Amino acid sequence: MKKLLVLGAGTAGTITANKLNRRLDSDEWSITVVDQDRIHYYQPGFLFIPFGIYEPDDVIKSKGSLLPPEVELVVSEIDLIEPEQNRVKLVDGGNYLDYDVLIVATGTQPRPDETPGLTDGSWRDTIHDFYTFDGAVALADKLRTWDGGRLVVHITEMPCKCPVAPLEFTFLADAFFHNKGMRDRVELVYVTPLDGAFTKPIASEHLGRMLEAKKVEVETDFAVERVDPDRNMLVSYDEREIPYDLLVTVPVNMGAEFVDRSGLGDELNYVPVDKHTFLSKEYDNIFALGDAADLPTSKAGSVAHFAVDVFADNFVRYAKGLPMVEEFDGHANCFIESGFGKAAIIDFNYDTEPLPGKYPVPGIGPFSLLEETQINHWGKMMFRWLYWNVLLKGRDTPLPAAMTMAGKHAE
Repeated sequence: MKKLLVLGAGTAGTITANKLNRRLDSDEWSITVVDQDRIHYYQPGFLFIPFGIYEPDDVIKSKGSLLPPEVELVVSEIDLIEPEQNRVKLVDGGNYLDYDVLIVATGTQPRPDETPGLTDGSWRDTIHDFYTFDGAVALADKLRTWDGGRLVVHITEMPCKCPVAPLEFTFLADAFFHNKGMRDRVELVYVTPLDGAFTKPIASEHLGRMLEAKKVEVETDFAVERVDPDRNMLVSYDEREIPYDLLVTVPVNMGAEFVDRSGLGDELNYVPVDKHTFLSKEYDNIFALGDAADLPTSKAGSVAHFAVDVFADNFVRYAKGLPMVEEFDGHANCFIESGFGKAAIIDFNYDTEPLPGKYPVPGIGPFSLLEETQINHWGKMMFRWLYWNVLLKGRDTPLPAAMTMAGKHAE
């Protein structure tokens, strides 16, 4: 029997295990998933915890409950991949797991330790994050009693997972302080290493206008060199300084450290792969999916979902020794919560940037691209149910994996 080993039981790893469990012959293939944590977090929900929209229990389930009994779940930290021996060394007891095919789906993690001064004394006091469960909960406690001042939302560098989340946090903060009757006591500042609000020009222009309408100051092209917590100051490499009373930062994001130790990663520990098939550029029996791969698209759950749809079709052929004929186009779509019960949505891929229009049904929607609507907001809020009950279970959805231009129009 051949052994398929999946490292990581997050979004990409869980969807993959569930889809392939249905499609591979159980007499020919066994599937094992390895993860160091028993808890699965609905990471898009971290955004809502600081504002009291979600409670902590709303974003957690056990990983075992999301996998079928036929799939073995091994809970252990991973020490090393030894690709020449086709095996993975675990930290627990130094045990090894052999594989015929390996899928790396261990995602990306915030690394505040990569920025000098970020975690020196003021971490979780005047400096916070919301990209982790603990960080989101701590920030909720902070905002509950914060009496105002200069709130700086800061992106350290790209890529980071869910690149629209810092914008969403800024929009929700604007609404949160308005609803508390204290918006006039809060100065909102958005600091980004990009030259605009987003990575794509048309979306950047739309989102920039939204920031302007909400009276958010924007600082672009800011490459942070260090944080000075004694002076409450962000300092860039070109010696620009931005003061803050409360800093909400998106730290450097990096892949798993074992990827680096195994010699499989780039400078940020992401696995170089073919961007259409996810096959390692170095080994013909190793794939990387989701945020763990060096794909030139957003590190977002929607990318993992669409990518695994393509990958599952390809892997059935690959398992039979046939060529992989399906090609992933980098499809991503993201709801952008904008506060006051509205949201925008963007849909794009490797070659086509976000455009206005209707999605997913041309001319009908119900979602409006690059436009704030209540329907978009409810789509965002309904997504949590869809995530737990459909996407993670590997069930088919009516949304095609490939992006379509139908319903979109160029500006």
